[in-house]
Amino acid sequence: MVSEPIPAATLVILRDRLGGPEVLMVERGRMLAFAGGALVFPGGRVDAGDHAIARAIGGEPDDTAARVAAIRETIEEVGLAIGIDPPLATHREALLAGEPAESLLPADAFRLDALVPFARWLPLGLSHRIFDTRFYLASGDGEPVADGEENVRAFWTRPAEVLAGDEHVIFPTRRNLERLATYASVDAAFADARARPVRTIVPFVEDRGGVEHLCIPADLGYPVTAEPMTSAKRA
Repeated sequence: MVSEPIPAATLVILRDRLGGPEVLMVERGRMLAFAGGALVFPGGRVDAGDHAIARAIGGEPDDTAARVAAIRETIEEVGLAIGIDPPLATHREALLAGEPAESLLPADAFRLDALVPFARWLPLGLSHRIFDTRFYLASGDGEPVADGEENVRAFWTRPAEVLAGDEHVIFPTRRNLERLATYASVDAAFADARARPVRTIVPFVEDRGGVEHLCIPADLGYPVTAEPMTSAKRA
């Protein structure tokens, strides 16, 4: 049975370094049902607490809740405060223990304008859980520490280095890394993201020269828009 899409949010955190921007990535635990062992950006599902905070902040409800979720998940997964007053990162253990986010993270502490919409992916037609994921760019720095449960590693790297390696990278993450690898600076990434209205990306299968490819539209700023189904990793 195909599940209903689950709203989720991801924070793509960049920092400038000599030779090009670095991005913060985490490695998911191998025993996780979805994308186990994969390299991804910090993030997760949007929950009721995120919506409660969003109502206090105002703005478009789903976008605000997604931004809150991306910030909260980043605190939980890597211990960094991005888009929120830094002292609140000290609530990481309480959040991981299940204490309500709305009781720990006050609405007026969020700096949602620090997040720039980058992409939205909705991979329909899968037999496992489907996530409707909003990706936001943010600038940040600091020493990440993986939570040790959902994620076993957190590290800074250049997008091109991940692409050149043999790590497990699912289709949306790979396409986003390829796009990130085209930017010479964090400012360039922000400028490009602001110049492109976000459209929901629903990958589709297409026969190209007798070979089935997993594809995305060609006008969304991605340098690679198709990959043979035999190599595309979807979970």
